Amino acid sequence: MEEAVIALRRVTAELGARPVLRGIDLTVRRGEVVALLGANGSGKSTAIRTIIGQVPATGGTVELFGTPRRAFRDWARVGYVPQRTTAAGGVPATVSEIVSSGRLSRTRFGLFRGSDREAVRRALELVGMADRAGDPVDALSGGQHQRVLIARALAAEPELLIMDEPMAGVDLASQEVLAATLREQVGRGATVLLVLHELGPLEPLIDRAVVLRDGCVLHDGPPPKALGQHALPGHDHVHPHAPAGTEPIRTGLLS
Repeated sequence: MEEAVIALRRVTAELGARPVLRGIDLTVRRGEVVALLGANGSGKSTAIRTIIGQVPATGGTVELFGTPRRAFRDWARVGYVPQRTTAAGGVPATVSEIVSSGRLSRTRFGLFRGSDREAVRRALELVGMADRAGDPVDALSGGQHQRVLIARALAAEPELLIMDEPMAGVDLASQEVLAATLREQVGRGATVLLVLHELGPLEPLIDRAVVLRDGCVLHDGPPPKALGQHALPGHDHVHPHAPAGTEPIRTGLLS
């Protein structure tokens, strides 16, 4: 078996004393591309934020690269793209400055070498933003902001990419660029965990889909469309390992 890059065991989490994750198990192995699917409020983003430590787990264990998350320090190995937001967070900055900030974890004392500048340039090229490197980020469209956030994560040349709804509200042209960028990273051996509302142009890259509902895992296996006609919209699919009496997954909940 390949090394488990992410391992959650019986993880619970709360937001404002409200249970959001209810004992989920999730393993992502080296080289896999795993999509987290589910309706709004199912716990997808909370699961992501629990993995990176933004939301504390109230129970269970979280490991990154075989190390308990509370003891994990090698964050240069992890690239994180949050839910769609402005790339600079309201701070005046150029595209290159934002992407360069993602490289800081690889620098010594914050001093950029030639290899660091090359990594930033390469990340910008990957997302099709090299020609906008000197532009202020507040002049960008929503899709371009998302490309910059992804380039920032790629600048550190991470082994693991964690992305929270990278396609949300992004135009088709940017979706295609992002899909091509991920294809490139997967080809280089990156491991990817991403939250999606729908698979879209990323579908060919997805190895496994994990469907959440009310903070529980209902399905962990092939993406819904790969399960056959009974997983298409308007049909139900019951997880093959679900206990008797479990409600079927209605794939309409995935969008």
